[in-house]
Amino acid sequence: MHKYFFISLLFFISLQLNAQEIKARVTVNSSRVGNNVSKSAFQTLQTSLMNFLNNKKWTADTYAQAERIECSFMLNLESTDELNVYKASLTIQSARPIFNSSYASPIINFKDDNIKFKYQEFQQLEFNDNRVTGSDPLVSNLTAIFAYYAYMVIGFDATSFASHGGEAVFQKAQNVVNNAPDGNGITGWKTFDGSRNRYWLVENILNNRYAQVQDIYYEYYRKGLDKMYSEEKVARVNVLAALEKLDNFNTENPNTMINQFFFQGKSNELIQLFSKGSPQEKTKAKDILIRIDITNASKYKDQIK
Repeated sequence: MHKYFFISLLFFISLQLNAQEIKARVTVNSSRVGNNVSKSAFQTLQTSLMNFLNNKKWTADTYAQAERIECSFMLNLESTDELNVYKASLTIQSARPIFNSSYASPIINFKDDNIKFKYQEFQQLEFNDNRVTGSDPLVSNLTAIFAYYAYMVIGFDATSFASHGGEAVFQKAQNVVNNAPDGNGITGWKTFDGSRNRYWLVENILNNRYAQVQDIYYEYYRKGLDKMYSEEKVARVNVLAALEKLDNFNTENPNTMINQFFFQGKSNELIQLFSKGSPQEKTKAKDILIRIDITNASKYKDQIK
């Protein structure tokens, strides 16, 4: 009896330590799709996408259940003139728990407007790293996009915990880009599809010229925010140092996608962090943030006092 209990316990522990990497919530919004398609198809799609993200083992790394990365994917659909073909935007959000606190810091808050795919209810969602594109590029594009962002979520999370910790996962995302579906109006995977797309995001994070960006993520989260509970002043100094490095990076490499990507969803966090700083820290942080996060410049100017 004890033997069987022990074996069962080991099996349970094994499951706990080999959990999938992400814990995703998926929402499919079909309010802009005409009534010629059954709404149940989109509920089925939502469930299938959630299972696709949460049930697949994306890396060989070991994750405990409590370590799974909480994230959300919001797919906003609109119909096209083609049967069972949809255009959409996809908003991806993930947060990173901060040590010794109940706070989760936003690490990804990004909207991708270049989504086009084909889907019929109960269609199997399949993805293979070695064969990203199937017989129909529009069918493959849906899973390729979700796989790409699953890798990016895992990669950025790992980078925030260990210096260049997400490198291998980012390379998996780059493999998706290199083998992405093509044709039939599919966009977002190529250099010429715009300056803020899937190609440029992974290119920026893996480009050797921009290697310091991964260090900045690590310093901001691990050396900065994770110390807020035990060493608040040290944490603030380290976050400011990370921002200074990002400022220098932006000066040397203006208008990169990764700089804009870093700041999305972080303005309130930064305002709260530096509002408690010394007058010198407030002034320095405000000057840097106004310069490199132009979208939120007026918020920093008005609220860091």
